[in-house]
Amino acid sequence: MVSPSTVRVLVDMDGVLADFETSLYKNYRSRYPDEPSIEPNDRRGFLAGDQYAGIRPDLRPKIASIYETPGFFLNLEPIPGAIEAINEMSNLKNTDVFICTSPLMKYEHCVQEKYEWVEKHLGPEFVRRLILTSDKTVVWGDLLIDDKDCITGVEPNPSWEHILFTCCHNTHLDPRPPRRRLQSWADDWRSIVDSKRKT
Repeated sequence: MVSPSTVRVLVDMDGVLADFETSLYKNYRSRYPDEPSIEPNDRRGFLAGDQYAGIRPDLRPKIASIYETPGFFLNLEPIPGAIEAINEMSNLKNTDVFICTSPLMKYEHCVQEKYEWVEKHLGPEFVRRLILTSDKTVVWGDLLIDDKDCITGVEPNPSWEHILFTCCHNTHLDPRPPRRRLQSWADDWRSIVDSKRKT
């Protein structure tokens, strides 16, 4: 009998493993209590700064000041069920799991804190499975689980199938096929992984 082929799963970090949106909102409200704010359930669009700038242009740098603050990325809470799911996924036979995340362009704190977050929540083994890139289209995989609705780069036809992970900013987007969604880590991610196996 031929063994099932190995499936390589790329998993985004912010909005998929780490709760970026809740922390952004809470820290913004704390630092700028008198400024208009957008509750997570009302977020639309991947970049929070764009939506805030639609209210008032000077809010964009204020939003940026939150996630550029030392400690922001390190102190993000895990998305419910994420740590358990990733550990279980990585223990499946014939399954390779990598974290594939894009750092900020202003990366002074972001890059180091992403490594520290992974070690803190997933252990040193996963630090070796962390891929930081501004272009995910050039990374080879079978699946990319990511909350960003449109992922582009130099490769027009990436190897991976994009599974849209549901986050507050993308709930309004059309969920119909051919794009598949993962509503949460309580959803059936196992069948999505198994769908890529070739026997």
